[in-house]
Amino acid sequence: MPKKQPFQKITNRELEILQLLWHTDHPLIASEIATLKPDLTINTVQAVLRNLLKYKYIEVADIVYSGTVLTRSYRPLITEQDFGVSQVIRDFHSFEGLSVPHLVAGLLNEPITADEISELETMIAQQKERLKQCKSGK
Repeated sequence: MPKKQPFQKITNRELEILQLLWHTDHPLIASEIATLKPDLTINTVQAVLRNLLKYKYIEVADIVYSGTVLTRSYRPLITEQDFGVSQVIRDFHSFEGLSVPHLVAGLLNEPITADEISELETMIAQQKERLKQCKSGK
């Protein structure tokens, strides 16, 4: 089984643009992003979009007209939730002495619903089953 590619640490600007893409209901073009984020120039937006494409966090959704010019529109390839989890996991691996139970215990100190606890219990049961199957050689 191929090893998963580690998730890339991103800059605040890259995160800002990703958040814009997550919170809109349609793909955005660079000039729309620059309009929505007036503190960013079009050149900065284009550079950030190139980086996000390279990291495979976004994709070109379509080639569309902006006035009379053809331009690319972009959409995220990773959900906001999956991205957040990937960043926590990436950071978790940078602390040698930290164990999974300690991480989970810390997260359980945050507000959590009964449904979320049930979901965690289901995930733990599934993981136990996978471990049993691995031990029995299946």
